Amino acid sequence: MAEGFWLLRDFLDSGGWVLWSILLVTVLLWTLMVERLWFLARVFPTEAVQLQQRWLARADRTSPAARHIRAAWLSRAHQHLGRFLPMVRVLIALCPLLGLLGTVSGMIEVFDVMALSGNGNPRAMAAGVSRATVPTMAGMVIAISGLFCLARLDQQSRRALQRLNDRLRFE
Repeated sequence: MAEGFWLLRDFLDSGGWVLWSILLVTVLLWTLMVERLWFLARVFPTEAVQLQQRWLARADRTSPAARHIRAAWLSRAHQHLGRFLPMVRVLIALCPLLGLLGTVSGMIEVFDVMALSGNGNPRAMAAGVSRATVPTMAGMVIAISGLFCLARLDQQSRRALQRLNDRLRFE
């Protein structure tokens, strides 16, 4: 276990401070996505059943006032389902940008080495190139995996809202 920790730390150090920033964004991103998956699997079904019971307990379900109440309940459910998704989208978009920042800072390091020692020190240049490419790769991997999870969250949210819409029928 300790060896894995040190390997991870060495990997993060190879990308510099930008890779540590990507790690922070990644932890926040996946925390929000796991929370949304938990909400969709455990919390929202209970809320949907409670809304359906409240709707069925109403004597009046056909008047314009009842339609407005139903629309308000569905709107609130839509807000609950979409909570944190804009933040997730921002964090997904931020990952490749941080990777690009890592590329630029790594290439600046390569140019600094070239300016100080000329083209004769390939080891020092390789460290800068590594520092440039690792954050780019990490940012892209996190963004792509986040997009897949976000698409699933969007799809499950739409389906859950549609099921709730179908449960709250006019009679």
